[in-house]
This record gives sequence, structure tokens and C-alpha cells, in this order.
Amino acid sequence: FRVTTNNSLSCVRDTTPPVLHDLFESASMEIPGPLKLVVAVGGIFFSFGYFALLQEDLFKKPYGGERFKSTFFMMVAERGVNALVAFTFLMIFGGSGLKVPVGIISVSGATQMLAMASSNEALRYVSYPTQVLGKSCKMVPVMLFGILIGGKFSEYGMSDYLQVLIVTVGVVVFNFGAPVKAGKGGQADSTYGLALIAFSLALDGATGGIQDRVKTNIKKLNEGKDAKAGAASAKAGEAPKKAASLSPFESMLYTNLSGAIVALVFCALTGQIATGLAFCQRSEEFVWALVSFSLCSAMGQCFIYYTIAEFSPLLLATVTTTRKIFSTLVSVFRDPSNSLNEMQWAGCMLVFAGIIGEQIASFASGGKKKKH
Repeated sequence: FRVTTNNSLSCVRDTTPPVLHDLFESASMEIPGPLKLVVAVGGIFFSFGYFALLQEDLFKKPYGGERFKSTFFMMVAERGVNALVAFTFLMIFGGSGLKVPVGIISVSGATQMLAMASSNEALRYVSYPTQVLGKSCKMVPVMLFGILIGGKFSEYGMSDYLQVLIVTVGVVVFNFGAPVKAGKGGQADSTYGLALIAFSLALDGATGGIQDRVKTNIKKLNEGKDAKAGAASAKAGEAPKKAASLSPFESMLYTNLSGAIVALVFCALTGQIATGLAFCQRSEEFVWALVSFSLCSAMGQCFIYYTIAEFSPLLLATVTTTRKIFSTLVSVFRDPSNSLNEMQWAGCMLVFAGIIGEQIASFASGGKKKKH
């Protein structure tokens, strides 16, 4: 699984452990399919919808007359809660029993955390719709890194390049259509804020390459187990089993725990431990918002895994994209300072059209199209 910094998955495949499969199959016998769909879609929408509202409030809403600025302190809390929830479910359902490449998976967790920290910090300098739109362009850096570093120019088809072009044009139209305003905190999309989003996207692209190496390292570390499992399947006349892969909660635990540790280091180096704790002492309302934000993040990841196990990656991609559009609309209508003009709406529609087009093309090609 690949969990991105906007809490969506890419390069998704079903690696749910047998225990969870048994649990979901048992639930399938008791819960009708339509109701399960409502649970999956409703869970993602509620978790990440409320997550988005809290994310915007944490950086833009004044608490006791002042705004929160300790981004790494917030990341320690969010990643820490995610790791705790993953550990709890891992103790309940068990893991894969595989050897874990702790070093490389920790690097992946660190880059994920830094990418999210950059996009969160950007909220102090750009509007929420700008941040969501910018972070919806992950396919652009992933493709660029794939071509420049992985030499994958021939692996991308014309439709891939067309979709990236549409998304890029949409972002350019959106930003050129933005009115010039003075000030910060959502009143202007400053160059610094846009640079933070670009840096976050670059980290997303790097994370994609690192996670590919994580999968390769897992296979190398567990080649013996794969061989034994294959031999046992052949002897029993069964279909070959899938290659070794970590369970969802193992991936969730290691990436979030490593991210929390790195965030704590940055927190200490920047003095944000003291400032973050002091802010919490001054505002009980902020503490509840931070806890709710962290729990929504963890709960949303669990609903993502449930959706993949019960339905398909295409449904997940459709739901998460729709949720982003919904969150953008809510932000625009709940805060007058986030209002968009006709040119910006046109840019928004181009970006989301490019993303939806990618999903349709993936579905038409039977899921063989490269996931971004």
C-alpha cells in the first residue's frame, strides 16, 4: 500500500492479511453489500472530510487571539496517534510474520511526514483550495521522477502525458486567475506558500521511488519464505500465492512511527516542543481539535484499507477524489476569503478533470495502467 500525504492511496494492491480477510468475509455474510458500500464511502467521507476542516482550522483559526505555528509539533501528534492505532490493530489481528527492512521504510516514513509538514505549513500562506488543488497534482512529480531517475519514459503513454498536461494547465490557470491581495493566513497565495507546496510534491515523488525500493527489499529479505510458500502451494495443487508483502497495519505502524520520530527531532531542533506545549496549555479548544484531527487521520486510513479489501482501488480513487472536490467546495463556502472567480473555477475543473480522466483510463485498461 502507498499512503500519500493527503491520506489517499496510490499503487494500491490487496495485501490484507488472512486474519483480516476472514474478518471481512465473516462480515460479508452478515452485512448486505450496499450497506458495506455505505460504511466504506461514509467512513472515508466523514473521516477525511472532518480531517480537512480541522486541518484548515488548526492553521488558520485564531485560538485565544493567536494562531498555531508549530507545524512539527502537530506532526508528532498526528503521526504518533496513527502509529498507536496501527500498533493496536496489529496486536489484535497479527502481522505478516515477514522480515521488515526497517531502514528504507523509515526513510519512506520520514519523507511522507516532511511532505505533509510542508503542505500544512503552506496553509499559513495560501488558501485551502490552493493547497488541495496543488496537492492533487502528485502525478506530475511522480512522472518526472520516473523519467529522470527511473528512465521510464517509454512506460508512459500519450494519455499519461495528456492528463499531466491538463492538470498542469489547470494549476497555472488557477494561480494566474487568483486576485492579488495583501497579507497572509488565506488572504493571499504567497510565493513562499506555493514553493512549500512544490517542495511537498517533490517529496511525494521521491517517496514513490522509495516505496518501490521498500517492496523490492521486502521480497529480497523474505525470498526463502516465498519459495517455501510456492512449493507448498504446488504440492497441494493450489494456485501460487502472492509475493511477500507486509500487512496494512505493519506498513501503517512503521511509516508513521518513523515519521513521528523524525518530526520529534525537528520539533526539538526548532524549539517547537516548548512553543507547542505552551500553546496547548493556553487553549483547551486547540488540544481537542488536534486530538480529533489525529484520530480522523488514523480512522481514515483504516477505512481506506477496508474499502480496498471489500471493493476495488478504482472505487477508492473515485471516493477520495470526490471527497477532495467536496472539501474544496466546503472551504470556499464556509470562508468568504476563499471565494474563487470564474478563471479559478475553470482551473479547478481542469485539474479534477485530469484526475478523473486518469481513473477512467485506468479502468478502461483493466487496471494495468500505471498508478500515480
